[in-house]
Amino acid sequence: MMLRLLSAEFLKIRKKLLWLLVALGPVGVVGLQAVNFGLRYDYLTKQYARDLWGGLITNVSLLALPAMFIGLAIVASMSAGIEHQTNAWKMTLALPISKRQAFGAKFLLNVLLLFVSCTLLVPFTLALGWALGFAAPIPAGELLRAAYYPFLACMPFVALQSWLSVTFANQALPLTVGIIGMIAAMFGSRFPDWMPWKWPLLVNAWHEPLYSVGLGLLLGAAVFLIGMLEFARKDVK
Repeated sequence: MMLRLLSAEFLKIRKKLLWLLVALGPVGVVGLQAVNFGLRYDYLTKQYARDLWGGLITNVSLLALPAMFIGLAIVASMSAGIEHQTNAWKMTLALPISKRQAFGAKFLLNVLLLFVSCTLLVPFTLALGWALGFAAPIPAGELLRAAYYPFLACMPFVALQSWLSVTFANQALPLTVGIIGMIAAMFGSRFPDWMPWKWPLLVNAWHEPLYSVGLGLLLGAAVFLIGMLEFARKDVK
């Protein structure tokens, strides 16, 4: 059933700008770093002389984090806005599906779209490194961790934005929450370890990124369950 619901969700966004937005995020992040390295090539290559690939990945990651937060807010808002704009929630829920399944499909759609965007960071970063003349070996493990660990640690915000976007017809509140989250994440390193906005930075007192990932997945599951139960009880107009 969930696969059929996801298939229906993908059909809804087939002619929307969501896919363009999903691609523009990583393109913009890597493009800005291309400008950064292009203008300051000598300085940056001296600064990261011992690990050129690591320096590039670090710089890409710093820009990718705020882009992920604001991109998530926009993607969740646009995916839920399809029903809100056409008053189609009642029609959707008139089908032989439960509210929990409908909520779960929206959440999974947002997860998959964000996953695609994070995945695109990998080949784009590789292409930039090769264009800059960085030699092998390529730190594949470090690159994959930089792409996917923040994505997993960001699950509480995926669940929260999905919940807010399907709950409120006026998307001003979900988008405002997304903007606040983006700003908070930019200063996340100053927060204590228990603050979720710090987790996507993968920085903690244990110096173990997997702790941040684990906390993100646990809180993400909790927020998802709370949002799903609240949506199931809500009267949909």
